Formats: sequence, C-alpha cells, structure tokens
Amino acid sequence: MTDTQHIVCPHCGTTNRVATPRAAQAVCGGCKARLFDGAPHAVDEAGFERQSRTSDVPVLVDIWAPWCGPCRTMAPHFARAAAELEPAVRLLKLNADEAPQVSARLGVRGIPALFLMHHGRVLAQTSGAMPAEQIVRWARQHVAAQG
Repeated sequence: MTDTQHIVCPHCGTTNRVATPRAAQAVCGGCKARLFDGAPHAVDEAGFERQSRTSDVPVLVDIWAPWCGPCRTMAPHFARAAAELEPAVRLLKLNADEAPQVSARLGVRGIPALFLMHHGRVLAQTSGAMPAEQIVRWARQHVAAQG
C-alpha cells in the first residue's frame, strides 16, 4: 500500500490526494498545474488558511511587506530555499499589509517573519532576513524535530 498526502494546489486551491513518492511530479486534478514548481507562492488570508490547515505538507510562510527593505533583500533567498525544500515543505509569501488578521493572530511583531506550520499549528517561528542556506537549515531542523 502506498502512502498518500493531501496537497493543496498553490494555483487554484484544490486539495489533491497524491501518492507520497510522486509528490514532486504531481499535477493538480483541478487546474492541471504542477503542485510543486520550486518557487514560493503568494497567498491571501484564505489561501494561507487553506494551505496551512489542509495540506499534509508543512508550510513555511514568509510574512513580508513591499515597503520593507529587509523583506525585499530576503525575497530571492526565500525563492532559492523553495527550490531546495520542495516538495518536503511548501513555501508561501503573505503580504502583512493585505493580511492583518493573520498577522495579528500569529503575533507578528516584525517583518520579515517566518512561520513553519503544519495542520494549522505553528511548529517554529523566527524573524529577520536570512540567506537561503540558513532558511533551509532552519526549516529542515524544525521539520525533523516534529517527526
């Protein structure tokens, strides 16, 4: 018997049931886009909730704002981290100015802020700009600690 995962499509929001060994190559049953393309995806509050609560894949969200210099500096590093971490971790970008309820609920005090989540639960959080290698190491360390 093959293990399966529920993976939320970053393009259309459809929840897909995927055989775990095939997650990296999986295509959405709804929109036919690849479920993992090695890049972070921008989400709104509803998309963040769907991804962080429904997906069986841990979610690493970068809470940022376009006016934030450190956020803009970290953006290419976060993109490089996505290429290394997917499909084990889904990387998302959430604009703090457009998602004040999520930012308040998570207690965001400074940006950029990274939250590693699984099934709606915060596994780890940190703030401040980091290079790609540090993001990857931090995420892998906290995912491994969970199981």
